[in-house]
Amino acid sequence: MISAAPELGTDMTTLRFNKPFQVLTQFTDESGRQTLADFITTPDIYAAGRLDSDSEGLLLLTDDGQLQNRISHPAHKLKKVYWVQVDGEITAEAIRKLCDGVQLKDGMTSPAHAEKMAPPASLWPRNPPIRVRAEIPTSWLTLEISEGRNRQVRRMTAAVGFPTLRLIRYAIGPITLDGLQPGEFDTVDEQPLWTFFPKQAISRPNSEKRFGPEFKNRALKSKKRAAERGK
Repeated sequence: MISAAPELGTDMTTLRFNKPFQVLTQFTDESGRQTLADFITTPDIYAAGRLDSDSEGLLLLTDDGQLQNRISHPAHKLKKVYWVQVDGEITAEAIRKLCDGVQLKDGMTSPAHAEKMAPPASLWPRNPPIRVRAEIPTSWLTLEISEGRNRQVRRMTAAVGFPTLRLIRYAIGPITLDGLQPGEFDTVDEQPLWTFFPKQAISRPNSEKRFGPEFKNRALKSKKRAAERGK
């Protein structure tokens, strides 16, 4: 059974962001690397899940702690779609293995949906570009998974013999990357996201509609330390 969104009010903010290559999915970094703060200044908003620095594409951010948990926690099985450029001309056999599930060091992956695709029409150039070997072609596939293992897509394509060269997250549930260039963001409606969660998964441990005090205190301390380092 599919649930409707709980009564969350109208003051919540949820953003979709096209994360560029080599940007960290956090707001501070002691090493001076690019972070979300270089692009987003909306207050009291946090990433719902992660996207590796060497991956690109869709990241959702929200000031709603309950929604953040539903998006990021692997127990809720929210489907995510990736565009994957691999080394070599991917075969039908490799696609079949991805669909059936592949054996990784941390166990067998769940069945996925995988299809070979043409290079995305809306694709932007990456800076720096991927390495290209003249004697070996590259190819693209779309891969839909609902698990959240560390670097899972890269490990899956490597396991079937086609290492990932470029990885772009295109969709999270019903929210897509369409219309966003790298570094751009806009607001989205929360309601369609909630329809992707089973009813029994929705529960509120307390009356907080936004992130709880402990979460905010940690974030404020982190921002304070970053500001002090900048003096």
